[in-house]
Amino acid sequence: MVKMTLIARVTDGLPLAEGLDDGRDLPDSDMYKQQVKALFKNLSRGQNEASRMSVESGPYVFHYIIEGRVCYLTMCDRSYPKKLAFQYLEDLKNEFERVNGPNIETAARPYAFIKFDTFIQKTKKLYQDTRTQRNIAKLNDELYEVHQIMTRNVQEVLGVGEKLDQVSEMSSRLTSESRIYADKAKDLNRQALIRKWAPVAIVFGVVFLLFWVKTKLW
Repeated sequence: MVKMTLIARVTDGLPLAEGLDDGRDLPDSDMYKQQVKALFKNLSRGQNEASRMSVESGPYVFHYIIEGRVCYLTMCDRSYPKKLAFQYLEDLKNEFERVNGPNIETAARPYAFIKFDTFIQKTKKLYQDTRTQRNIAKLNDELYEVHQIMTRNVQEVLGVGEKLDQVSEMSSRLTSESRIYADKAKDLNRQALIRKWAPVAIVFGVVFLLFWVKTKLW
């Protein structure tokens, strides 16, 4: 069965629409939603650039397609036919582009197209029962094949993003430490100059003071 559906802009990971009642009765739904956000974040960085992919996570599989800088993603049971999952996403994509196409790039707030949930719910109902005549016909349709769509594990996919985060964090830390070191080096140089020239300054000060006193006495 289809458990979750989300649509996001690939360029920045901005969520555009979702199935509003998705995941309510799903154990660990928050964890899976966090995984979806992480997937979108990876995609916004240009990772996992395959336009169609399946990502396994526990008893479920995320299926997504990318078209026109938009990612259409659904989470289904592992037993749910891959072919139907991608047909479902194709239906969502076609309608979303038709209704919202001109406004996708200019959307500035999350879930700007939340009303699309109506179409998501209606379409999801059509795909829930794999035994209907309609879905059996789609499974037998040779015009849409999914054999070559890559399947990966969610830890493998998200691990790339985690490594990049670690590299970014390390780079930021090194930059910060370099600045601290530079500041300390400046302080040490300043102290060295003070130690070097302080005696000279004192001598000149004493000489100047004596000269000034002497001129006053005269």
